[in-house]
Amino acid sequence: MIHLEQRGRGRDVVPSAILALIALYAVTLMLGWPQSVTRQIVADHSHHGGASGTNDESLARPAILAPPYWTIIPFAVLLVSVAVLPLLPAVANWWHANRNRFLVAMILSAVTLGYYAFFQRTALEGHWPAHHVVQPMDGIVQMDFVKSILASAILQEFLPFIVLLFSLFTISGGIRISGDMRPQPLTNTTILAIGTLLASFIGTTGAAMLLIRPLLETNRERKHVAHTVVFFIFTVCNCGGCLLPIGDPPLFLGYLEGVPFAWTLTLWKEWLFVNGSLLLLYFVLDAVWYYRRETIANIDRDIRQKRALQISGWQLNAPLLLGVVLAVAFLDPSKPIPGTDWHSWIYLREIVQLGLVAISVAVGSREIRSANRFNYHAIVEVAAIFSGIFITMQPALQILNVHGSELGLRTPAQFFWATGGLSGVLDNAPTYLVFFQAARVLPQSSGATLVAGVEQIALVAISLGAVFMGAMTYIGNGPNFMVRAIAEESGVKMPTFFGYTVYSCLILLPVLAAMVWLKPLFPY
Repeated sequence: MIHLEQRGRGRDVVPSAILALIALYAVTLMLGWPQSVTRQIVADHSHHGGASGTNDESLARPAILAPPYWTIIPFAVLLVSVAVLPLLPAVANWWHANRNRFLVAMILSAVTLGYYAFFQRTALEGHWPAHHVVQPMDGIVQMDFVKSILASAILQEFLPFIVLLFSLFTISGGIRISGDMRPQPLTNTTILAIGTLLASFIGTTGAAMLLIRPLLETNRERKHVAHTVVFFIFTVCNCGGCLLPIGDPPLFLGYLEGVPFAWTLTLWKEWLFVNGSLLLLYFVLDAVWYYRRETIANIDRDIRQKRALQISGWQLNAPLLLGVVLAVAFLDPSKPIPGTDWHSWIYLREIVQLGLVAISVAVGSREIRSANRFNYHAIVEVAAIFSGIFITMQPALQILNVHGSELGLRTPAQFFWATGGLSGVLDNAPTYLVFFQAARVLPQSSGATLVAGVEQIALVAISLGAVFMGAMTYIGNGPNFMVRAIAEESGVKMPTFFGYTVYSCLILLPVLAAMVWLKPLFPY
């Protein structure tokens, strides 16, 4: 973990590590393990009617009891730690080390696994590689329960999740946009608009890492820059990423749960309304208020120092990013390759993505990554924290599977505000999954359109709430904190945690409320 974070050494370590993983995967193919697991996934998917099938199979499901409510305490403690510890001066430096984040995540994960090993005494539902029920053993230690929980948390959810983020993060780090344009409102709005569009196709993390430094460089002579970074977080880091599953982590988790890859494109009207409104608000606010408050000397100096825009590294890395998109779209083990009846072997999708990363790092320019100040600290931070989140959230998911219909959520607006409200104060990826599972067990309306076992109108609300309202605070989505840190390193005085929340409540929240109010204009 430490070596990956050191700038420059990743060029040697990462390709070699990936080649070792590819060799290991080839050995498992010769042993027939991925093929066997894929057959189980296909059989289970066919038995349950596919991603858009009904929940009729739940009628025959054996009685499963929910874990006690206290089992969600490790999950809650981990999320509160992520939100609060960076803000406490006494422990902020300690928490900044990824080894300490990982230590906290693993201690809390051990508590969760300890419950299943020593206290769970009723049958448990497992979901990897296929749906099954694990019965309790006669012994004191229930290792079958622990194995089932780890399989669901790590093998089914965490590995595909972190490999996708790692691929987008690393490949986009090999592209550099340099230059210094005139820092006018229209220039900044154009950069935000480009990032908003890219966010759905190279991920919010990839788009943010690609454009935040050119944006800061363009505005380095301006005194008032913080509001521009705030709008960057609103649009590029969050609201722009709802058109494809690779755009934002919550949507990728939905894809792993059976949501079709292209389904999120149906959210284009909400995407256009929210992002168009935010870009218009930014342009007006910057042109009418902030830009007029800049000194003539600052503006003149930036005009004199402007340089032509240059994009380097894209010749290699843009096709590699496209390769990641195609791998995610077509190498889903539960679905046949279009035009064939062949199903991709399990984890072939991830191996292909990692292979593209290896090409990017080994063949791409080291100078470009150095100029981007590229290192692996941010993605290692995500891996350290989310490894614990995916384990500790398992009791919450099981509780919702049993009691989800008792939450009182019925209308799309209720799902939107509930999902969004928690996405802002927690992290939007696990929040999405919690409400996704809750919607799955609700009674379904007659004739309702189902997507992955969830009524489409509810899934629209959950998806939009998680993606859009992940921008409400710095901790709602991973790129938010990363962008804030880069801006502060560049000398921008960013708002505090609560100061940023004032921005989001005064600007973002009214836009989202208008979208919900106008929802009849966006029928499904």
